[in-house]
Amino acid sequence: MPQSSREPRDSPARRQRRRRAHHRVDSNGDFPERSPRHTEGYERYPDSPSPTKPRPRRHPEERRRSSRREGPETEYSRSTATAPLSAGQLAQLDKLNRKLGWEEHAAGPERGQARQDDQDTRAEYDVDRERERAERRLDRERRRQEHLERKRRRRGEDRGGAEGYDSSDLVYDRPKSRSRRRSRDRRVASGQQLERGAHGYYSEKEEWRDNVRMRGGGGSSESDYEEATRKKKRKRKILIGIGAVLLILAIAIPVGVVVGGNGSGDDDNSDSTPNPVSSQPANNNLNGVSEKDIPEAYQDTSFDPFTWYDTKDFNVTFTPELVGGLSIMGLNDTWDDDTRANDNVKPLKEKWNYGTDKIRGVNIGGWLSIEPVITPSLFDGYTTSDNVIDEWTLSDRLGPSRAKRTIEQHYSEWVSESTFADIQAAGFDHVRIPFSYWAVITYDGDPYVPNASWRYLLRGIEWARKYGLRINLDLHGAPGSQNGWNHSGRQGNIGWLNGTDGDLNGNRTIALHQQLSTFFAQPRYKNIVTMYGLVNEPRMVELDVPRVLTWTRNAIDTIRSNNYDGIIIFGDGFRGLDNWQGELQNYDNLLLDVHQYVIFNTQQIQLNHHDKIQFACSGWTSQALRSQDTSTGFGPTLCGEWSQADTDCAKYLNNVGVGSRW
Repeated sequence: MPQSSREPRDSPARRQRRRRAHHRVDSNGDFPERSPRHTEGYERYPDSPSPTKPRPRRHPEERRRSSRREGPETEYSRSTATAPLSAGQLAQLDKLNRKLGWEEHAAGPERGQARQDDQDTRAEYDVDRERERAERRLDRERRRQEHLERKRRRRGEDRGGAEGYDSSDLVYDRPKSRSRRRSRDRRVASGQQLERGAHGYYSEKEEWRDNVRMRGGGGSSESDYEEATRKKKRKRKILIGIGAVLLILAIAIPVGVVVGGNGSGDDDNSDSTPNPVSSQPANNNLNGVSEKDIPEAYQDTSFDPFTWYDTKDFNVTFTPELVGGLSIMGLNDTWDDDTRANDNVKPLKEKWNYGTDKIRGVNIGGWLSIEPVITPSLFDGYTTSDNVIDEWTLSDRLGPSRAKRTIEQHYSEWVSESTFADIQAAGFDHVRIPFSYWAVITYDGDPYVPNASWRYLLRGIEWARKYGLRINLDLHGAPGSQNGWNHSGRQGNIGWLNGTDGDLNGNRTIALHQQLSTFFAQPRYKNIVTMYGLVNEPRMVELDVPRVLTWTRNAIDTIRSNNYDGIIIFGDGFRGLDNWQGELQNYDNLLLDVHQYVIFNTQQIQLNHHDKIQFACSGWTSQALRSQDTSTGFGPTLCGEWSQADTDCAKYLNNVGVGSRW
């Protein structure tokens, strides 16, 4: 657009151009005098030969609008640049020029001076205008910085999770508005932007993210764009997963209908519950034995070998004999204690000197006390809504009949004679066998399979005897649950020495030890069951410590009263070994049991492999040495469980349906 079209039609600049054009045509005549209202505002430069009206400050948008508006019509604007002027008008114009100091043939020096004055005036105006622009820019920048600072403070307050981190250190910002962010994301990146991404890069940004990660929280420092990208990917994965599930259902449902139609109709066999029972062992030792030899009162009970899933290496001759109220059904009449684990240890018939002779032992976990992390296959077939998370809920879900077959099958197959042969071959001389109270008794409302594991415990002890292995007997699950963890049988609340039935369950456990200690005080077990545990991992950090100590004394007195003279083991209860100094010092043959891992403590699991090993070698060793010194700890100390595991990634380690933290 021509320059003249952007100026008001009656502006001084236009009038000046019109006057000069008239001079070029050598016009004569007077021009009408201007209206007084058009001279207002020119007093700023009274001596200027070319008076210029100061330009008012206007917003750029206002200037654009004003350039499009038609100016008010005046007597000067009624004619156009192309309209011919009359001789009278030209004469009036020349007269006005002379009156204003513009002589038609002014001398050269005078015209040069006027031109110079005009240029000086314009230069001063330009300097003033540039200074004002600079001041406006500085003011805008100051306001912008104040706005950014307020945003940083608000963002820091919102994050709040990074301990000790000052939010004012954050020197990067997210896009100011959604619309600007969308428009910027649509741009084609190039140059520096392509190298460093759509947002500004600051070295402090990655440092801040690392600090937050080390402190375990505080929010994300990723941009909204990255968050949107993740959401898109997540949505795509969800859609793909839904499609896969629908495809599987489309295949599985027809197959299920066909298979279901071919079923036998038996309720137990057609049950859709997981863990189908495989073919039962041959049980050839039942050949020649008649079910009629079993008294009717004992048929279909734990005394009836025809109800057993597996009879291998059991004596199936019926006997109702009890010791301590516990059946000896399945045991042979004779035993041999001449065996030894290896040439470097004593045979079973010779006394083991605990505290002098070194123990090399191993646990048989997940066998008679089911643990999801050890036997995940028993829990794999259930959904979250089934809530099958421990042996209690597994037994309850299966129901009495199916639970008996499924769990007894597990007892039969998880451990065999070859298990003990392998333990001996590996150089071990002790075996810790965890079992739970339902091996001996169940109470009203218990869904556990009663008494079945007792028989497999006795068979396991006889297999250990065959390979010269001594037994550490461990009560892993007490009535009410002593820790609320799934390996106690029931995950959830602690009902042992705690809550409404706490005392009842404590007394039930004492009664249990009354039976067990009577049974294992027999000469048959004197040389092999040399270590006897009171209860595994009582969670004393959640229990009343004096109450647990009182119960422990009662349990020890009960066991000793039944002439069991082996080592009695009690757990440290997670109190810390140093806190046992001076406790239970009036008893002989007591052993404090501590369990060491580096994967259940949130601080330790963060360590790298080297540091975990270093912690085990130095930390565990120093703890044990302090504990064995009665001036700093209890005295005799055993590490009954430990693991070299680096991570908690094993399935169901942190409970069924819970992932890992590592």
